[in-house]
Amino acid sequence: MRQHMKELNLMNFLILTVAGFVNAFGVTVFLAPVKLYDSGISGTSMLLSQLTPEYLSLSFFLIVLNVPLFLYGLKKQGFSFTVYSLYTVGIYSLGAWLITDILPIDVSMASPLAGNDLLLCAIFGGLISGVGSGLTIRYGGAIDGVEVMAVVFSKRLGITVGTFVMIYNVILYVLCGFAMNSWILPLYSIVTYGAGLKTIDFIVEGLDRSKEVMIVTEKPREICAALSEAFESGTTYINARGGYSDSDKAIIYFVVNRFQIARMRDLVHRLDPKAFMTISEVADVFKSLH
Repeated sequence: MRQHMKELNLMNFLILTVAGFVNAFGVTVFLAPVKLYDSGISGTSMLLSQLTPEYLSLSFFLIVLNVPLFLYGLKKQGFSFTVYSLYTVGIYSLGAWLITDILPIDVSMASPLAGNDLLLCAIFGGLISGVGSGLTIRYGGAIDGVEVMAVVFSKRLGITVGTFVMIYNVILYVLCGFAMNSWILPLYSIVTYGAGLKTIDFIVEGLDRSKEVMIVTEKPREICAALSEAFESGTTYINARGGYSDSDKAIIYFVVNRFQIARMRDLVHRLDPKAFMTISEVADVFKSLH
């Protein structure tokens, strides 16, 4: 147990506290008042809170539905992930309760900030809740138990995690349409889902992704030296052999940002006009401090 406790980080808990309250703000101020739906267990909780007696609130269903899923996934997901996730869900539930029942904010009939404008509520609700979800993922947890269900069951069903989540949400929105006898709100909820997904990508993977460059060349030393001097960054190269030419070559691995690509390309082709390059996007770059 002590070993597991060492895995936890105080800074993560502070960020996750912010994430939980941000998610609660997006859902309760923009989505729930106009009966739009979040995705996953959060959206399921919103639907159930609308169909059941008033004392069974959104906060109640968030705890009741999420906690068993995270505990079920403890072995597969790990101790720290489970603790961070349960903590964030607790903060999310607390924030939703404070906004709807304690704070002097009327969220019963319309959004206090966007009124009954469904498009504004869908976009901003998705963006804000996406920030909360993205921060939760970036700092070691998850705010929705459907992600745990996806990890546990997707392989058994022979589908990917992303496909599982998408199928769950499609079924959820179809059920919302039948339950509310209206397809306008579920359709706008898909806008919320899309806005949330893109925001999560930005938060987790960064707004300005770096580019990894693979350069196949017969002049690795000259190119490595020029790249290091021009960009003040290290390079790595691996000796290789051309499959067609059967000549000695090298593969250089180098990371740049998008503003440096043109300069890098010109520099390489000036030194080796025959060099072959591929450029791919990378989500995160971690540099050693030693």
